[in-house]
Order: sequence, then structure tokens, then C-alpha cells
Amino acid sequence: MLKTIANKEVDVNEEGYLTNKGDWNEDIAKEIAKELGINDLTEKHWAVIKWLRDQDAGGTHLSIRQVGSSGLVDIKEFYALFPGGPLKNASKIAGIMKPMSCL
Repeated sequence: MLKTIANKEVDVNEEGYLTNKGDWNEDIAKEIAKELGINDLTEKHWAVIKWLRDQDAGGTHLSIRQVGSSGLVDIKEFYALFPGGPLKNASKIAGIMKPMSCL
């Protein structure tokens, strides 16, 4: 289904994840973050977002444990940065599909 995010019409699935990673940009990420209650994306947020996008591009199946062992943030900090489902929310902001490890 089509949705306008940051003045750009993009296709999203029924859960609101972008279906085309090429549609993603930082403005879209910021707006999705606001929709999820994260008003300011810090350098730590951006580091995790970039890492997730890089891992996804490499075909890695993502998990919270992998993020915690990435060296960017520990699991507690990951939960603090992306409350309410850190991997689901971080993936949505990063413009990648919801990882299979997320319910």
C-alpha cells in the first residue's frame, strides 16, 4: 500500500515496513522514528541504523543478540534507544523488513 512519508510516496506492507529499500532516506527514517515516539535520532541511533542496513544488505538474519555483540551498543542500550521492540522499531526506521526473529 502507498503511504506518504517525509513528502515522498512509498510502498509499505501491512505492518508499515518499506517494501523497497531504495525508497529509504534519512528524512524518511526521522519521520518513521517520530511515528514510533523517538523524536531525536542521536549518533548512536544512526550508527545502529547504518549497521542494520549493512547487515541486511549482506543477507544476515538479524537478532537482538547480534546487535548487542556488534560493539556499537549493548542490549540494554539498544532497548533504551529503540523502546517498545528494539529490533522491530530499529529495522522499520532503517527501512529494512522486519527480521524473522521478531514476532
